[in-house]
Amino acid sequence: MHVERLWLSDWRCWEVAELAPSATGITLLTGPNGSGKTNVLEALAWLARRESFRAAPRDVLVREGAPQAIVRGRFDSGGRALLVEAECNVPGRDRVLVNRQPVRHHRELQASFPVSVFTPDDLAVVKGSPSERRAVLDETASSISASFAEARAGLDRVLRQRAILLRQASGRLTAEIEDTLAVWDRQLSRLGEEVAARREALVAALRPAFESAYGRVAGERGSVSLSYTRSWSGELDAALAAHRGEDLRRQVTSVGPHRDELVILHAGKLARSHASQGEQRTLALALRLAAHTLVEEHVGTAPILLLDDVLSELDDYRAAALIEAVPSAQVILAAASPPRLGIDVATTIDVREIGRRLGATQGGGGGAPLVDGGESGTPMCPAAVES
Repeated sequence: MHVERLWLSDWRCWEVAELAPSATGITLLTGPNGSGKTNVLEALAWLARRESFRAAPRDVLVREGAPQAIVRGRFDSGGRALLVEAECNVPGRDRVLVNRQPVRHHRELQASFPVSVFTPDDLAVVKGSPSERRAVLDETASSISASFAEARAGLDRVLRQRAILLRQASGRLTAEIEDTLAVWDRQLSRLGEEVAARREALVAALRPAFESAYGRVAGERGSVSLSYTRSWSGELDAALAAHRGEDLRRQVTSVGPHRDELVILHAGKLARSHASQGEQRTLALALRLAAHTLVEEHVGTAPILLLDDVLSELDDYRAAALIEAVPSAQVILAAASPPRLGIDVATTIDVREIGRRLGATQGGGGGAPLVDGGESGTPMCPAAVES
């Protein structure tokens, strides 16, 4: 799987842009800080995931003054052409077409063309809250299975509805509240058990790849491990019943997969609190590499790999080791300057030459982005689905 061409219209700082990365090897996307490199990577990842890897709200993704942003990508999936077109609307919902046909739901796309993203913020995967680590598991599982993404979305909906009900109850358990709570608890128990069990299986599969990746990047076979810890014991429905009084009092759901933890150990101690920052960064890279490898094994093709200026955060050895450890894949590396250590680059693209930015006067834009590689003025088909 690789992206042949990417078109942006009214995405963040870009009025219009067009990018044609190398199908294999590393495409270096270069330019000074603030020139829009990360915005391009973000658009490609958003096309697959329908969310920003920078956790940006929707309104900042659309260029100021524009009614919507449009991202289009033409992909080669094992010799099969795949054209993905998506609108980001504010207000409103995203709309998506694949090969000019509506998709049932955008979650299907994440498994169709998986994308791996490495950023300097990955340090938070180890150092930050449990939600950061759960997010890595869920991104990986969703790239492998659309049914996991569906279960995870269903779990989110149930948790939101249960939270609303608990706030409405204000600590009082009336007969009506109890009946409604029982409905949500049945759904939460079913979806929660499924999500937790699939995360546990994923962690078991990730563990050897994580240990191997850490050894390659760190240059040593250090003692590292992954484990998954549930926030409850026994059956989830029984745990929910046991915590009902506490949940009503605190107006939150105190047990479930949203409280679970991916435990990362380094030298037998919690990496979050005991590992140095350099070790934490290496552990985060190892986890991302392990996830990238596992997705490739399951879907049969390497995810497109986006590296957002991560080499500048590493010493020379780890920077070279990271590139060497990356499985065969299309790699797009955003960096303000060429990578050091003679890392081979297939194509170098100056981001200032790919389009027209807000307040800038680069060449290469010249009107609406093209579709299918050259039919001037071809618009996006009227989008027909919401996601």
